[in-house]
Amino acid sequence: QVQLVESGGGLVQAGGSLRLSCAASGRTISRYVMGWFRQAPGKEREFVAAISWSGRSTEYTDSVKGRFTITKDNAKNTLYLQMNSLKSENTAIYYCAMIVATYSTLTGDQKAYDAWGQGTQVTVSS
Repeated sequence: QVQLVESGGGLVQAGGSLRLSCAASGRTISRYVMGWFRQAPGKEREFVAAISWSGRSTEYTDSVKGRFTITKDNAKNTLYLQMNSLKSENTAIYYCAMIVATYSTLTGDQKAYDAWGQGTQVTVSS
């Protein structure tokens, strides 16, 4: 059974940066598509970024392109989200997720993701 634990959230001023981490256990992330999603207060959970099992392909929601970068370190079994030039509208709980089927197709459809972390709060003050 896979466990995903996010960390790195916090309070940051607009224009600042944060790096989120997601430590996985129970599965080796090198064979799985992984993604980041977020849920702002009063809104539905939405896709942020995803990375292919090989790490060679990524996808982003339009609003974060050029500011956020998703990467993974297979040796550390950890997924990352580098967030730069943060805006107040990026305030949300950020969730790490995994498609628990090996060598899946990269997708931002959250219905495809089977395992979820507990989330980490990111608050951007303006």
